[in-house]
Amino acid sequence: MSVRFTTLLVLSLLTAITAAQPTSYCNPINIDYGYTPFARFAENGRHRTTADPVIVNFRDTLFLFSTNQEGYWYSADMSDWTYVHRKFLRDDKYQHDLNAPAAWVMQDTLYVYGSTWELDFPIWKSGNPTANEWEIAVDTLNVGAWDPAFLYEEEEDKLYLYWGSSNEFPLLGTEITLPELQTTGITRPIMLLHPQEHGWERFGEYNDNVFLPPFTEGAWVTKHDGKYYFQYAAPGTEFSGYADGVLVSSNPLGGFRYQQHNPFSYKPGGFARGAGHGSTFTDAYDNYWHVSTMVISVKNNFERRLGIWPAGFDEDGVMYSNTAFGDYPTLLPASAGGKDFTQGLFAGWMLLNYQKPVQVSSTFGGYHANYAVDEDIKTYWSARTGDAGEWLQTDLGAVSSVRAIQINYADQDVEFLGKTQGNRHQYVITGSVDGEEWDVVIDKRGNQTDVPHDYVELPAPVEARYLRIENVAMPTGKFAISGLRVFGTAGGERPDTVENFVVLRSPLDGETTRMASWMKWKQNPLADGYNIYFGKAEDKLYGSIMVYGANQYYFTGMDKADAYYFQIEAFNASGISERTQVTRVR
Repeated sequence: MSVRFTTLLVLSLLTAITAAQPTSYCNPINIDYGYTPFARFAENGRHRTTADPVIVNFRDTLFLFSTNQEGYWYSADMSDWTYVHRKFLRDDKYQHDLNAPAAWVMQDTLYVYGSTWELDFPIWKSGNPTANEWEIAVDTLNVGAWDPAFLYEEEEDKLYLYWGSSNEFPLLGTEITLPELQTTGITRPIMLLHPQEHGWERFGEYNDNVFLPPFTEGAWVTKHDGKYYFQYAAPGTEFSGYADGVLVSSNPLGGFRYQQHNPFSYKPGGFARGAGHGSTFTDAYDNYWHVSTMVISVKNNFERRLGIWPAGFDEDGVMYSNTAFGDYPTLLPASAGGKDFTQGLFAGWMLLNYQKPVQVSSTFGGYHANYAVDEDIKTYWSARTGDAGEWLQTDLGAVSSVRAIQINYADQDVEFLGKTQGNRHQYVITGSVDGEEWDVVIDKRGNQTDVPHDYVELPAPVEARYLRIENVAMPTGKFAISGLRVFGTAGGERPDTVENFVVLRSPLDGETTRMASWMKWKQNPLADGYNIYFGKAEDKLYGSIMVYGANQYYFTGMDKADAYYFQIEAFNASGISERTQVTRVR
């Protein structure tokens, strides 16, 4: 470090104090994920994990509950999340806390309930959840409900429960009596999967494993414009294609029909993948969003994170969520400016250091340095220690305008099980235009919070070619990073429009009859990657797939009976190409 470091440190602290409120966030969302509480799930290494999220808007504050976190988070802006420690289950019986919890607002009260096949879980309620003030609303619900979800209809003063998680049995629904908070005793089957018709519901990473039926779970119901949108997850939480589909009905407990445009929440490519088992909520501006589970599944199939996507209903009542550039900087609700999210809320800052040169202080085993810039959350670089002074440096290739940085820590030789508190990540990031003189870009040496996916939007653009992150303190384990991701704008050329884009659909035979397409295109020498957009109408290309470092993709998530439309675009650190003309396949 140069002698300028101390002076620039003081200036950076002053800048941090006066920094403007962030206008963006980046998936996976940056919350203090707990570690798996189960030793049997940590045989290949202890790790952070949560899944099955539900977010509800209570008095214009968002409350987030998810699996095995011994508490919950709340946020007024979807950027800063405050954790509240609270165990809802009985300590004398359960090692863990809530699995796939349900949360809903009813008559100005927030309610919470956890998954169970037994009849010994209470329903909790609170009128002041930010202060952790809770009481038991009913000691036992008279049905065992795994993956529960509740829908309260204020106009009718009626409450409905939906639940189920199985690769054999249907998802179910029932009415809950008020004020008793018990079922009427009448349970109705809502839906089963149809993997013989819907490719994305088929089991496996590539929807091609037929040895095991797919799983359906994660019920959630949103009422919009007089219709009930029943959401469900398939085919398995460990797969990149883990997604949410939707059925529609005018009846809350029956008559649901498959929405033609499915899956509505889907993210099989990019840095962090998966967009299944979630919930749909509205922000303080009445905009719709969808939160769901993202996949890591390296140390255990249940190693997972959370992502939030802009969502909504189009003019024809089609429910969608937009995951295009879904793990790039995304605009926050306050800057959304409207309810039409069909074009997404991508902030426009490109990834500047994909597969660019890196240098490191040390390397542990086979966890090589380039894994920190390969846009795959499943791979990571690890230093030999977690000591202060370990570092990683990335070369952007040319001086660029840096707007935001995301630091995704990985778990290597961590010691914790379950939810731990008082953790903190401390680090400093410096930047240089020439590799000689270094300025402080981000200073978190005094940070007292746990930030496993820290995302920092800079108060003003910083010109740099080289960026170095230096470790100061880790909560546990070695200094390991799955993605040091630098976003901003670069000089140079953006790619031209993709040429020779061809989509070949599978024939009318075999196990994947009509449910798969092979896409190929001419490799663009300027492209880092490509976005493929698809849908069942030319003006409803709501599905998206991000592909890095290839000029082909085998898409196995198609519905058997429908025609499809496709477009593709190329992108690099300098920008995004024009999309191709729409291609129709019958």
